[in-house]
Amino acid sequence: MKTKIALVSAFMAFSYSFAQETPNMNASMKNYSKMIDSIVVSEKIKMNKELDGVDHDFKQNKITSDEKQKLRADIASKYEETINEKIDAHKTEFEEFTRQAVKDAVLKPLDSLHKDKNQIVFGLGGVSIRMDEDKNKPADYLRTWQYVVALVGTSYTTKNEPFAFLNNNSEFKNTVFNSAMYMVRYEGQLGSFTSPFFYRLGLGYRWDQSKAKYGKTFTQENLTLDTKEFTKGNLKDTHINNHYLFIPVDFKFVLNPKYIEHNGTKYLNNRVSQFSIVAGVYGGVRIASNIYNRYSNDYSKKIVERESINHGVNDIIFGGKLGIGYAGFNVYVQKDFTPTFNNNANLRSKYGLQIGIELLNASF
Repeated sequence: MKTKIALVSAFMAFSYSFAQETPNMNASMKNYSKMIDSIVVSEKIKMNKELDGVDHDFKQNKITSDEKQKLRADIASKYEETINEKIDAHKTEFEEFTRQAVKDAVLKPLDSLHKDKNQIVFGLGGVSIRMDEDKNKPADYLRTWQYVVALVGTSYTTKNEPFAFLNNNSEFKNTVFNSAMYMVRYEGQLGSFTSPFFYRLGLGYRWDQSKAKYGKTFTQENLTLDTKEFTKGNLKDTHINNHYLFIPVDFKFVLNPKYIEHNGTKYLNNRVSQFSIVAGVYGGVRIASNIYNRYSNDYSKKIVERESINHGVNDIIFGGKLGIGYAGFNVYVQKDFTPTFNNNANLRSKYGLQIGIELLNASF
């Protein structure tokens, strides 16, 4: 009996070890394991009923203690033999499964399609997450949904110097990272299964934040957005926030494509790390803007003022994007072709220029 139980335990461990490599065979092995369990459970139920009968006769003084022990030993021996015979009857089936599993493990190549479907990778560029449990063929990896979180540095330039990032002549304080972007996007392949071209359609939220410099703050007096000296107390923090509904359209080109063959068809392998360049356009619809001031004075250590902006900011922006990426690490530059601020803003630098790093990239 112990030998058969050890055999069943070894079989279950063996079948589990091949669960990822031979999924179809694993299903058959699970059915075989259930059949063995069914035999053992069924026979043990019958055995327990007979043992209960022996115990009942002993309590009724129909048999002696020695007779009880002998009957229990005979019953256990009988059912051990029965279980062994029934398992032996299916021994050939188990051996065939074992031979086929060993053959697949030795002769078949590593199934890279089903290996490590779900991944979390931490790197210098942030976190990359892949949730690919429902993907069964290489073509499934060529179309994905992605959730992206990016840390962004926002600067504003003049029309004549469109790429003067961190311009010292601007009214805005130079800050490397001061904004963010959150987006859901769909990525699909253009052309054949081996094409290195992809397109992306997204919908997200863009938050631009900038500070006035030289101890100044933003104001919208006389229907004009401007900056001025702060005179209410000791200014601790001040910034302007613009919030947009963000709609990007990107095109991606894989620079060093890798390929995989599946069922006689060649595919671009979108599961391996590859270099890519991205170019695209985007549009934004402003949903809110506000001025934030935090300061202290003789009466309070913390006073916070928030004021909605009603003048000087355009409702629509449009621009272009250029970026480069490797695996889940992506860096990009975005340039607004239209000004963030209109003629009701007394500001020299009105055109947004952003540098972003995708800190989180989750693919589904």
